[in-house]
Amino acid sequence: MAIKHTKHFLDKLENLFASSEYMLRYEKGNFKSGYCVLNDAKIVIVNKYFPLEGKINALIDILIELNLDPADFKDKANHDFLTELRQTQLKF
Repeated sequence: MAIKHTKHFLDKLENLFASSEYMLRYEKGNFKSGYCVLNDAKIVIVNKYFPLEGKINALIDILIELNLDPADFKDKANHDFLTELRQTQLKF
């Protein structure tokens, strides 16, 4: 799967977070990597001033870091999307 830097692709990534136990928020801040993960509170914060490409790249990095299990998703589309995304990232 090719990573597309479109609003639709960003929506799919945001939907993964909505289906997971993590809450995704866009806030202003000066995070070194552009995002912050609060594992104890299960909150992910991404710099809201990032351009579309930066938001997508940050969310992909976070999904890889969190190591979510695709089997935990009830929606088959989210399960398949996360599996395909993870396989794509393993090639790089």
